[in-house]
Amino acid sequence: MSDKKKIFILTILVLIACSLFLFLGVNKNNMGYFLPKRTVKILAICISSYCIGYSTVSFQTITNNRILTPSVIGLDSLYMFLQTVIVFFFGSRTLSMMSGYVNYFLSIGFMMFFSLIIFIVLFLKENRNLYFLILAGMIIGNLFGGLATFMQVILDPNEFLILQGKMFASFSNVNEELLFVSILILIGLFMLTIKDYNKLDVLSLGKDQAINLGINYNYFVLKNLIVIAVLVSVSTALTGPITFLGILVASISRELIKTYKHTYRILCSFLIGFFALVLGQFLVERVFSFNTTVSTIINFIGGVYFIYLILKEAKR
Repeated sequence: MSDKKKIFILTILVLIACSLFLFLGVNKNNMGYFLPKRTVKILAICISSYCIGYSTVSFQTITNNRILTPSVIGLDSLYMFLQTVIVFFFGSRTLSMMSGYVNYFLSIGFMMFFSLIIFIVLFLKENRNLYFLILAGMIIGNLFGGLATFMQVILDPNEFLILQGKMFASFSNVNEELLFVSILILIGLFMLTIKDYNKLDVLSLGKDQAINLGINYNYFVLKNLIVIAVLVSVSTALTGPITFLGILVASISRELIKTYKHTYRILCSFLIGFFALVLGQFLVERVFSFNTTVSTIINFIGGVYFIYLILKEAKR
C-alpha cells in the first residue's frame, strides 16, 4: 500500500473518530450545550497533535536519534516547576486567578527564555556538539523536576490538590480564550517552517552530508530548535504535559510511512496523535467517567512502547 493511501485511511479514521466524539449522544435538546464544549476539545486536541507531531519528528531528525523527544530538554519539568513555585509562594488561589492569559504567556515566556539560554549559550558557543546540549537539558530538567517535587512534598495537601490538576494534560477544562491565540501562533510557525521540510529531508542524511549539500547547519538547527521549543511551550501551556505521546506518534508513523519525506512523516504523526488523543479523551469520558486523565492513558501506553523501542534498538 502506498504512503498516500495510508495517510488517506488515517484521515478517514480521524474524521470518523471526531464525528463519533462530537455527535454521539447529541440530540436537538442538548445540542447547544454539548457541541460547543466538544468542539473546543477537538480544537485543543488538534493544536496539541500538531505541536507534538512536528516537534518530535523534526527533533529526531536533528539529533539523528529515534528514541529522543523534545521532553529531554526539560521544558515539561520547567512548566511544572513554574506552577509549583506559584502555588508554593503565592497560594493556589493565585494559580486559579492566573488560569487565563497571564499563566499562559508566563509559562510560554519562561519556557522560551530557558530554551534560548540553553540553545544559544550551549549550542552556538565554541560549536559544541548537539548531544552536549541534550545532556545539559536533561540535567537542568532533572534539577527543575527535583526542586518541584521537593516543594510539592511540603505543600499543604489542599494546595497540592489544586496543583495536581496542572500535572496532567486535560482537554476537559481548556480555556476557550487561549485557543485563538494558540491557533495564531501555530499559523505563524507553519508559514515559517513550511519551506524547511525539504531541508529536513537533507538533514536526515547526517550533519556532514547536509553541510556538503549546502545546508547552513548551525543556523538551521538553531532555528528549528527554537520552533520546537515554541511548539512544546504552546502545547504544554494550553493543555498540560503529555510526555510519551511524541515518541509514540513518531515511531508509529515511521513504521507506517517508509518514505524519507518529512511532509508525509509529519502529517502522519499529526494524524496518529489526533486519533490517539480523541480516542483517549473518549475513553476518559465514556469508559472511566473522568476518573483518570488522557495523559495517564497515553503515558502508560507510550511508556510501554518506549521500553519496547529501547529493547529493539539494543538488539541491533
